[in-house]
Amino acid sequence: MVAGIGPAGWRRIGPDPRIAAWAAAALPVARAALAASAEPWRCGGTWFVGVDALPNGPDGRMGETAFPWGALPLEPLPLHRAQLSTVRPGYPQPSAEEDAAAWGFRLRRDAAHLDGLLPVGPRRQRMVKEPHGWILGLPLNACAPGAAPLVVWEGSHEIVRRALAAAFSGHPPEGWGDLDLTAAYKAARAEVFRRCPRVELPSAPGQAVLLHRHLIHGVAPWAEEEEAPEEGRMVAYFRPLLGSVAEWMRLP
Repeated sequence: MVAGIGPAGWRRIGPDPRIAAWAAAALPVARAALAASAEPWRCGGTWFVGVDALPNGPDGRMGETAFPWGALPLEPLPLHRAQLSTVRPGYPQPSAEEDAAAWGFRLRRDAAHLDGLLPVGPRRQRMVKEPHGWILGLPLNACAPGAAPLVVWEGSHEIVRRALAAAFSGHPPEGWGDLDLTAAYKAARAEVFRRCPRVELPSAPGQAVLLHRHLIHGVAPWAEEEEAPEEGRMVAYFRPLLGSVAEWMRLP
């Protein structure tokens, strides 16, 4: 499903004119969606999460501009409306929705996380509820390198895969999505911080960043005096879902 990502667990693609054309078509639509949204900004008004905020078609098309499948090492899949992750200067700021520990983790560890592993119930048990095939980020506007770039821990997908395989061992695959993985995940993430290089991945329109679905990643704090367009640093993210957690674990 994903060709040539390599042992680092991520791949930068482009610049490519097909990716650039899609980003140029998406940008005004994204700005309009951002202006019209009633979704509150998080992190003290510095982060618009923007899940399903970009009104692309199921084939990824933006108006008359086709999605750049031909520039990507991916088989075409039905796509959800893209997340429109937008960050403003000063990210992150303290906020009511996060306690001091969570804000500190955002500052020190870039809010490092594994996509698809969601906190469930009053005990916020971590379970795989969104098993996706890959993570694709498409920058929509040009920003300085220190404008809260994507951060990855290279090779972390292998550590995560081994830890989750051990946690799933002995349980029927049809029930994997309901298993509490909190302890296994926390231990794996701690190992990732000890062993894996942290790499910032600033990117520009015309490029794409492809992540392995098991890669630990986050967002760096906004560096002082770095500039960005008025709307902030804006990236469209796609994470198409697979049919099961078993498939999420089985695929390369």
